[in-house]
Order: sequence, then C-alpha cells, then structure tokens
Amino acid sequence: MKTFFNSFNPIIKLSAAALAFSFLPVNAQEVTLYSHRHYEADDKLYEKFTKATGIKVNVVKANADQLIERLKNEGENSPADLFITVDVGKLWQASDMGLFQKFDNQTVFDNIDPQFLDKNGYWVPVTYRSRVVVYSNERVNKEELSTYEDLANEKWRGRLLVRSSSNAYNQALMSSLVANLGPDAVTSWSEAVVKNFARDPKGSDRDQVKAIAAGQGDIAIVNSYYIGLLLSSEKEEEINAGNAVSVFFPNQGKDERGAHINVSGIALTKNAKNIENAIELIKYLTSVEGQETYVNNSYEYSVNPNVKPDEIVQAWGEFKKDPVDLNMLGIMRDEAIRIFDKTGWK
Repeated sequence: MKTFFNSFNPIIKLSAAALAFSFLPVNAQEVTLYSHRHYEADDKLYEKFTKATGIKVNVVKANADQLIERLKNEGENSPADLFITVDVGKLWQASDMGLFQKFDNQTVFDNIDPQFLDKNGYWVPVTYRSRVVVYSNERVNKEELSTYEDLANEKWRGRLLVRSSSNAYNQALMSSLVANLGPDAVTSWSEAVVKNFARDPKGSDRDQVKAIAAGQGDIAIVNSYYIGLLLSSEKEEEINAGNAVSVFFPNQGKDERGAHINVSGIALTKNAKNIENAIELIKYLTSVEGQETYVNNSYEYSVNPNVKPDEIVQAWGEFKKDPVDLNMLGIMRDEAIRIFDKTGWK
C-alpha cells in the first residue's frame, strides 16, 4: 500500500505523514503501522486483512532508523499502533529505548515456533531468513564451502562479493559472529575477509548475485529470499542471475552451530491507541493464511510450524539454524560496527 509521502525525501515524508495522521479518530476500525518492510507480499496481506475484518491498515513507510526516531519524538502523540521491520537488531534497539509495550495473546504465541519468540516479550517474529553464501555454478564446487569463518581463507582472494557494512543484514551477521566467537576473533576474521573482496562493497543483495553471473566474483553473502525473488522475476536478467548460482547454508557440520538467521518482526508501540485492532493484525499475520502469503510471495521462511516454504525455497533443503538469542543481534550491534570500521569494511 503506497503512502502519501512515498515520492518525497525522508524528512518531508515524515512531516507529511504526521500531519495526515494527526486527524485520524482514535479507536476507529483501523490500525496504524510504521513499516520498514518493502515487499509486495505485505500489501497483499493488509488488503486481505481489511477485507476479512473491516479494519483499515494505515501504512507509514520509511527506514527503521527514521521510524524509531519518529516514535521517540512523537511520544504519547504518536499515531502508530504497530512497528514492523526487517531486522531484529532494530527491534531490540526500539524496545531498549522503551518504545514498545509487552502484550500477551495466546493465539499469537500458539501460531509461532517458540524458538523465534522474543525472550523479553516485546516483539513477535513474522518471518525469518538466513544470510547464506551463494556460489557460481560454473566456477565453484560446493565442496569448497564450509563455514562463515572459512570466508577468510586465502582461496577466496578477489572472489567474494558483499554489500556495504552500513547494511543492517551485514551488521546482524557480524553481531552473531561476535556473540558466538568473541570480538577479537571476529576482528581478525573481518580483516582477512576484506582482503578477499572482489570489489569494494556496493549495491543490494540482488546486485551481488548479478555480479557473480557477470563474472565479477565467484561467491557472495546474501539473504536467502533474494534468490527466490530473482528466480520468480519477470525480468530475464534476474532469472538468469538466479539460475547462475546455488545456495549454501554455512556451518552445517555435526559440531557446527548452524547458519545465521534474522527475523522480520512486529511490535505493539508503547502509546498504541488501537490495541485490539493491532493484536488482530498480528494474529492474522502469524496465522496459516497470513504466513502462506508471506512465503509464497516474499520467499522468506514461516515462523508458523504449520506452513511450509515455497517450492523454490524447499529445493534448497532444510538447514540447521544458529540458536543464539536473537536479541544478541541488537546487543552486539555497536561492537559489530566498531569491527567493520576498524577492519576497513566499507
């Protein structure tokens, strides 16, 4: 659902939206959602929810940092009932700032595999994804790959593609490594990984895959669902890029911890005005119907154990997941950023 301010710069977006929503009646058949999700699947979900319940979903889109700042500045006057984003680190940050409230709804909890729930009770996952390694079908043998740690191996010199360190997905991965291995080991790892870059980090995850297809590198670190989006694209260039690579889940050995995962999650804001409607939306998003819409359109993994991945995703096989407390991806974020800066990961 496009909002009024999609075509303006971020500052104007927020100001215009604040004006637009300041006149909304409280407790109407509506719910206001601050969203950093940018997928067509979400628009379809909100339309289905409104059709089923009569509750209108007002979506305010911006990046997570802008939305967090807005929530902080608006305080009790915020029109937001819910906050949804694509990185658990941002969920932890906002909860640590006191911008969320806990809620207890057994239907929601029953919808979700307990391993993905926030141990502090402030946010609820709606999907998860893994940050995987994709490799050239022409130039790399699967047997050459093993762990995230092995990406520091000299055999990958000039062959590794990845996006900027400012990206939340890379920050989450680095945070998970710090949580598992400690900052000293990860600093040494990052120094070696930077030496293996095929080029300076740039572009999106899709761009890393396209660069492999163009022969600019041989392996890349990307979120799993981007391969599904490429393979299901209507653009021939993207389909070809998706077909040029295979997906590898790192750290799958017997004594290994498993592949890094991150969640997209939703939270009830501290000053929510339409709490009942907000909880109804969370119940819908985590239901079988809601989760099927996610997985079959965004190619993410479902947090509902009764929903299977899309067929494209199923073809990659099941994988072992890193069991680290997901909140550590927020707690360790500052240390991760410090390591990026220290080791020259641009």
